[in-house]
Amino acid sequence: MIGLSFVLLATAASFAAATPELASRWADMQVKHAMDRAPAKWSARGLPEEGTTIDLRIKLKSLDSDAIIKSLYDVSDPKSASYGAHLNKDEVASLVAPHADTHAIVSEWLEHHAIPANTIRPVLHGDWLMLEAVPISTANALLDASYEIFENLETGDKILRTTSYSLPTELHEHISLVSPTTFFGGMRPMKTTYHAVEPCTPIINVVSEDLSTGEVPASCGCATTPACLQALYNTTGYTPKAMHINTLGVAGYLDEYASFADLTTFAETFLTNATDATFTVKQINGGGNDQSAPGYEANLDIQYTTGMTYPTPQIYYSTGGSPPFNPSQGTSTNTNEPYLDFLEYLLRQPTIPQTLTTSYGDEEQTVPEHYAVEVCLLFAQLGARGTSILFSSGDSGVGSDCVSNDGSEKEMFTPVFPASCPYVTAVGGTRGIPEKAVGFTGGGFSNYFVIPQYQAHAVTSYIHNIGSKNAGLYNKFGRGYPDVAAQGVNFRIFVDGQEQGVSGTSASSPTFAGVVSLLNDYRLSHGKSSLGFLNPMLYTTGASGLNDITSGSNPGCQGTSDGFSTATGWDPVTGLGTPNFVKLKAILK
Repeated sequence: MIGLSFVLLATAASFAAATPELASRWADMQVKHAMDRAPAKWSARGLPEEGTTIDLRIKLKSLDSDAIIKSLYDVSDPKSASYGAHLNKDEVASLVAPHADTHAIVSEWLEHHAIPANTIRPVLHGDWLMLEAVPISTANALLDASYEIFENLETGDKILRTTSYSLPTELHEHISLVSPTTFFGGMRPMKTTYHAVEPCTPIINVVSEDLSTGEVPASCGCATTPACLQALYNTTGYTPKAMHINTLGVAGYLDEYASFADLTTFAETFLTNATDATFTVKQINGGGNDQSAPGYEANLDIQYTTGMTYPTPQIYYSTGGSPPFNPSQGTSTNTNEPYLDFLEYLLRQPTIPQTLTTSYGDEEQTVPEHYAVEVCLLFAQLGARGTSILFSSGDSGVGSDCVSNDGSEKEMFTPVFPASCPYVTAVGGTRGIPEKAVGFTGGGFSNYFVIPQYQAHAVTSYIHNIGSKNAGLYNKFGRGYPDVAAQGVNFRIFVDGQEQGVSGTSASSPTFAGVVSLLNDYRLSHGKSSLGFLNPMLYTTGASGLNDITSGSNPGCQGTSDGFSTATGWDPVTGLGTPNFVKLKAILK
């Protein structure tokens, strides 16, 4: 870890003796990020009471901001001589290290504001700092901010945020982000992308059907089970061999708990000789593991990653961060930004899962761009270390309300983050046999991230072919998503002992992740590396291992416009298509 040398004065009296020149140095403030108003669904509820504190994170800029991305592509491009030579934790740390002067300059700034040295600690590789229990009055002075209590009008949750913050002009070249400030997501607005459905009739135990022919049973058009997905994506008969080194991780938030008992019932019902199926729980930042309160999302994810990859070890990461701020207590608040909590935890570990699936997201525009960029770069670090990261693409087509939140209320398609991050693999949804796009699947083009080189040809070709359709509603220069797709309708799961049907791209992501985990198993069992960041491979050599989906479309803006349609090759509905494990295995052997 990069070392820190904060030499802070011991008493407030020392700061009073600061020279006028020094005071002027830190008084020259420049806005880092500002909004005209709080995002939709959030309303100000007044100032916090005296004595309230907040934990602040500071992201220090890397000396070479492009180094980690260059290394990510070097180890992820099948044409590269370094393909598969993933980095370890220390190698990543060296690539993201700040300038040699950054720590000293930031130290002087914090010293000027009387931030005690024992409340400052480095996190990750020393390129992030955590300032613990900062009084709100100090935070306001430090950032020229005005922290208030904001309430979510849908959930009633309360958080501390500001609609603007600034940094001394000198620090803009050293600090890229302070958090929490203007990002209002990370709690209930970071919505899950599933929705429950009524069971279809009849419910058939597909385990009892003969799958030896590789044909997909007709009953799979009514109810999706692991056996249906195994047959559809050609994994039937493959037995994992690298369980000692290969793991699959599931990211969980919002007090969603995966049930051991429900997994056992699921395995007894839908799997063969898997009654001992289980998983490990890692609790992060106060994340829970209440076995009396199983969640639909958590159970869906863990039951289908297990269903696709048993007996590959599974890890469920339960990350806290959703508890509301209680303004009557005047106590330190939770940072309420679970993505950062989770990624900081994972990147600290010496070994990490080779595959990671996440079924959460929110409108990209609700995430300040500089915040989204930093989170996206953390995903890039995971990819450089050999993890394949999959995100569901959302269930609202091109956007839920399709209205900009910058005050103009302009009609526009509203992409989803983190699916729009170019360093993750976004998974859209399909349905039926033969497969077609499911009507709710999310897809579109980022307003923050430009088209990455690996998909430049695919995206520009699609945009050229659709001509003027939806012109002006989307960013034709933005990263297109999803990258791939998988089934997303009527997945049979167990919740609190009862069989349920669930649909959504929240089902699609763990399904595709299961196939990726099996590919990782195959490679690791043959002495090769894990796949890591998938997209450079998928858009080149891997494309022939995917089933191109050319039927269906995603919805437009609440019925007022059309969305996008599928096409031959890549499209912003089902991406490059759904997986064929046998073909991909042959390509990647």
